Amino acid sequence: MTMDTDHPEQLDFRKRTFDFAVRIVRMVRALPSDSVSRELGKQVLRSGTSVGANARSAKRGRSAAEFAAKMGIVEEECDETMFWIELLIATETIPEERAKALLAEAEEILRITVASIKTSRRNQHG
Repeated sequence: MTMDTDHPEQLDFRKRTFDFAVRIVRMVRALPSDSVSRELGKQVLRSGTSVGANARSAKRGRSAAEFAAKMGIVEEECDETMFWIELLIATETIPEERAKALLAEAEEILRITVASIKTSRRNQHG
């Protein structure tokens, strides 16, 4: 399916998760250069960019079950990203004020993902 035939909500979600990945990259680039910050940065970079990559892959699923499985990965990666951001805040590596909007977007992406999984599973069985 090409972008022209996607549903607007799919395009919006794909754009949101891509933009989220861009914001994660920018946050990681701005982290201090000490060894702990670098390691935490690697973790949040991996999980945060995986959210968008797997959301994109889910759209290409060959079945509702495959879509739900890929979106399950999006859910896990998004939740993990939230953990790393919260850890960066708790360890005073980044100010909470700077990360608040990013955490809020992660929570919203997580809510949308869970709702999509539930809808997909409901459509499989009914």
